[in-house]
Amino acid sequence: MGRGGDAGSVSNQRNVLKRTASSFSNLKQDLSVLKSIWLKPLTGADHATRLENFYGPQAGAYDNFRAKFLWGRERLIQVSSARLEDRSDLVWVDLGGGTAENVQFMSKYINLKKFSKIYVVDLCSSLCKVAAEKARKNGWTNVEVVEGDACSFQLPGGTKADLVTFSYSLSMIPPFNAAIDNAVSLLDDDGFLGVADFYVSSKYDLALRQMGTLQRWFWRSAFDTDNIDLGPERRHYLDHTLNRVWEYNGRGSLPYVPYIKAPYYVWIGKKSADLITETESMNRRPHLFPPTFLYSLSWECPRADEPVLKTTTGDVCLTLTSGACNAFDLALQGAEAVYCVDINPAQSHLLELKAVALRKLPYDDVWKMFGDGKHPDIDHLFYAKLAPFMSERAQDFWAPRLHYFKKGFYFYGSMGNVIWFFYYLAYFMGLRPWVNRLCEAPTLKAQQEIWQSSFLVRFVKMLPRFITWLIAKICVNKIFMWTCLGVPRNQANMISGDNRSVAEYVATVFNGVAMGTHLATENYFYLACLLGNFTKKSCPRFLQQTDFASLRKKDCDKLDRIHNITGSYMEELTKRSYNKVILMDHVDWTDEKYVKELGANLAKHVVPGGKVIWRSASKNPWYCDGLAEAGFEVECVERHHDRVAMDCVNMYASFWVATRL
Repeated sequence: MGRGGDAGSVSNQRNVLKRTASSFSNLKQDLSVLKSIWLKPLTGADHATRLENFYGPQAGAYDNFRAKFLWGRERLIQVSSARLEDRSDLVWVDLGGGTAENVQFMSKYINLKKFSKIYVVDLCSSLCKVAAEKARKNGWTNVEVVEGDACSFQLPGGTKADLVTFSYSLSMIPPFNAAIDNAVSLLDDDGFLGVADFYVSSKYDLALRQMGTLQRWFWRSAFDTDNIDLGPERRHYLDHTLNRVWEYNGRGSLPYVPYIKAPYYVWIGKKSADLITETESMNRRPHLFPPTFLYSLSWECPRADEPVLKTTTGDVCLTLTSGACNAFDLALQGAEAVYCVDINPAQSHLLELKAVALRKLPYDDVWKMFGDGKHPDIDHLFYAKLAPFMSERAQDFWAPRLHYFKKGFYFYGSMGNVIWFFYYLAYFMGLRPWVNRLCEAPTLKAQQEIWQSSFLVRFVKMLPRFITWLIAKICVNKIFMWTCLGVPRNQANMISGDNRSVAEYVATVFNGVAMGTHLATENYFYLACLLGNFTKKSCPRFLQQTDFASLRKKDCDKLDRIHNITGSYMEELTKRSYNKVILMDHVDWTDEKYVKELGANLAKHVVPGGKVIWRSASKNPWYCDGLAEAGFEVECVERHHDRVAMDCVNMYASFWVATRL
């Protein structure tokens, strides 16, 4: 008898041969399809004959080949199913449904038993035969394949559809106006029309659709040879006929055509007359900003803000977005509207992801994503539950970054790089047990004892001033402070302007946190830094189960009050009046000209008695007098060294409030 490995070796060889044979078979099928597409002339006296002549020879290989470049098809089904999952007794009409492959996709996201009837309508006889056979094999008794025209198909007995779709078919229907009009006539009043297809833009189109002259000419000409019209008039007519609910414009690869990606779109609309659709802007990352967010959580303590701001019912608030956690706090405190502004689109995308997750996911999923920082099924969750309700730019930002939630969300972003470095440095130095004991200390007193008894802490305190200065110079230089901590040069200069060294500043921050705040129950900021996640006892309010439930009440009324804006803080300030304005620390970043403009606009747009709060890296920021001269009573709430720790963050040297006179 041979060794045990021989049988396995033979089995592996057979598997390789099978895979090779399968690859050759697929290649042969693909070549036959490409022959039909590229080499066979389109013939036929009418549209049905032309379709049959074109698709008939490739019907058997249709699904396998088109899966390699119809990238919008499954996304159309994901977006549609996400809007129908709470309904039952559904009716769906798939116009130009081909081989019923869309039904196969739909079964991944909704139990097909929820549909009382699914109609797959196509004018091509060969494709209808494939669809009918697929329905029979899968036992889809509620699927009816209809060989018919999308422009004239009607539902029996006055039935109305919850969903009508065109999946890469509208561009192949010459009388597209009639097809769209008929599709709308099939829809129930609360139904959805969904379209996925290739496209070109018009010369002047919406920002995220827009293409250059050469692209428009190339793609329209390339597809025209196959009787496929990518002209923009189809989508314009959709926009004219229905209210656009959701749209995505993407690019997808083509089989056997390297480097070139074809433009496609997914569009969802409905009849609702009261629906207001916002047009998405092309917001780009500012110069010198990293390609991701700076902050994964807000680095200002909302518990310290509350007694100073006293946000209450009816208040209109303006704040910087940052890590977005504090926006939910303001909504929970009763604010009527919370306008969140950030010049960095990545911070806006983070707020959007958190807000959509709070709306659409159960608490356990939200906790896994933003509490644990990891979710084992993030890919499915994102595409099936979150992306269908997100803006196009946010989807494009998060889709290549889903690995954040596989390896630990709080290890990513600019500040996440710092958290990751020190997390693993503690491992290599054998400090993880000490860090864990510090984070799990049952009381503040126990935490203080663990901190003070550490050899590392005692060693650092004993170092000569020159050594600490040298370490700070190397490890906490201005490049590191901006790229990793989000602290720009102007703000870093304000620390030295107080005659304080960076080493002393950092020591004040960390020693104050360890000696004055309890990590295990209140200081979730540094807990996340040390552990890479939150705990149920120490986390932002939106992750606490009772507050999560409050945000979901009344059809997510509190979440509706949060407005997510990418752009200039000053511009948003001038748009309306506010009761509460949160400047955070951004004035530290600016100059005298900006402060004069800011003071004038605050005076004009903050109502009498309204409050403005900010924090600064300086104990006495140079711009406070300018804000006072603008018509505010300015008061310092607290400074470093007034007590052990100013608040749970303790990262700023002073905290200020200004009241409009």
